[in-house]
Order: sequence, then structure tokens, then C-alpha cells
Amino acid sequence: MYKNDKVIRRYSESFKLKILNELTSGKLNKYQLGKLYGIAPSTINEWIKKYNRKDLMNTRVTVNTKDEITRIKQLQKEIEQLKKLLLKKDMDQLVDDAYLEVAAQKLGYKSVLELKKKLNIKP
Repeated sequence: MYKNDKVIRRYSESFKLKILNELTSGKLNKYQLGKLYGIAPSTINEWIKKYNRKDLMNTRVTVNTKDEITRIKQLQKEIEQLKKLLLKKDMDQLVDDAYLEVAAQKLGYKSVLELKKKLNIKP
């Protein structure tokens, strides 16, 4: 057998419609039907699109109340503020490290760690 020898499965229209009807009944989902008949769920999705059965597609419905929307906006603002604070903290730390490096050089220490040890600063 060669590498490129693939089994190409062709399904009849009646078989495809049978699968879609079973899916409509709600007893089995796409994954269960796929396992039962040896069909990939993506193939079933293609059949749903082909036969324009949008009622069988996975749909996500999100219902938000005004309170939830307000809360989400507040949380998004808070996230932005926290990001800014974190960035400021990182920048302050870089500045502090740069000052320590300059101070260590001017005071004649070999490294910043040596200066920190002398000043009892935790590394």
C-alpha cells in the first residue's frame, strides 16, 4: 500500500439526510452520531451547511442585563488601570536598578549585589 492510498468515503443523499434527521431528534449530538456511524463531526457540519440547516448549528446566545454590562465595563476599566500600575511599577524598578548600578560604580563596588549586601537591601 502506498502513502497516498486514501480511502475516500462517499455518502448518499439519503444517508446524509438520515443523519441530519437523527440530529434533529435530539437523542444524539454530532459527536455521538459521528462515533456511531464513523463520521467526523466536521463532516456533519458540512452537511448541515449544505442542506442549510442552520437550526442544527451550534449557536451561542449571550443574554446580558444592564447591570452585567455595567459590571463588565467597570471590570475592563479596572483591568486597564491595573495594567498601567503594573507598567509604572516595572518602570520604577528599572529606574531604581539603574540608580543602584550608577551608585555602585561611583562608590567603587564591583557589582550592585555587593552594594546591596553592604546596605542590607534584599536582592
